[in-house]
Amino acid sequence: MIAYVKGNLDTKTNTFVVIDVQGIGYRVFMPVKSIESLGEIGQEVKVYTHHYVREANISLYGFYSQEELRIFELLISVSGIGAKSANAILANISPSKFALCVISNDVKELTKLPGIGAKSAQRIILELKDRLKTETAISKEQIQVSASIDNNNAQEAISALQVLGYNIKDIKQVISKIENINELSIEDIIKKALAYLGR
Repeated sequence: MIAYVKGNLDTKTNTFVVIDVQGIGYRVFMPVKSIESLGEIGQEVKVYTHHYVREANISLYGFYSQEELRIFELLISVSGIGAKSANAILANISPSKFALCVISNDVKELTKLPGIGAKSAQRIILELKDRLKTETAISKEQIQVSASIDNNNAQEAISALQVLGYNIKDIKQVISKIENINELSIEDIIKKALAYLGR
């Protein structure tokens, strides 16, 4: 399993990059947004990767952030969604917004993504919510960050951050720093939390 590739950016296209690691060029397929986030040719870059292996396909898929990688791995676990489809989805939605759609059962927003119809959107929500309940199951005592944070938006935001792979301890620390949290939307809470978590 290749966790990440770090080296000089040799080639940059709309669908993949080539990263030179001590004379070996790794072709890494990436969403357009991730490619745009990388530096210029010749600069050192670090790309988080998923080593995708199927019968007739062995490829490296790369991402600018661990959050993007996390969502990609969740997507390819859904029946009927392959690596190319997952890559196309991530080119059109941020990890936090995708997590929010899954947590809030937002079928309408998911159907705006390429190749996703109503049935596919419902399947994504059904399969990922079930899996995420197992992977990120925590007690009410753990999820309750403080007595002052008791609205549904904060709780939904906490769940979405867990979907992205953050642990409850880090989430609790960050949530407590957000001012006027009870007046914010779910997406605003997630954005502010990610800003802190990314520091």
